[in-house]
Amino acid sequence: MTEATMNIREMCDAFQVTPRTLRFYEAKELLFPIREGQKRLFTRRDRARLKLILRGKRFGFSLEEIRQLLDLYDIDDQQQTQLTKTQEIAQKHLVDMERQKSELELAICDLREQLVWVDQMVDSLQKPSAA
Repeated sequence: MTEATMNIREMCDAFQVTPRTLRFYEAKELLFPIREGQKRLFTRRDRARLKLILRGKRFGFSLEEIRQLLDLYDIDDQQQTQLTKTQEIAQKHLVDMERQKSELELAICDLREQLVWVDQMVDSLQKPSAA
């Protein structure tokens, strides 16, 4: 590995992804490694893009949203457009995540109540009847 490039194995190790994942992102034109025959060499830019892709996926961004945000990097406005658009999309995802969290907390509460009821039923069935 040179300081400027990493091979596919080094990328996999550094980002804890599979070669298939890297090839998938390359096929989706999100990463653009240098091709030397069958060999792929990933530049610093590819590493930065992969970091953003993985972060976006963790936050629930679609690949199309991620592509649009990455494409905005090349606009020569000191990343203002990219940052503004990222903020808009992130805000929408945050609202969705908070809604999902509330729904999940309600479901957990309901499940706990059901488990208490089941425990009570099991206990009552195990006690000998006074008949």
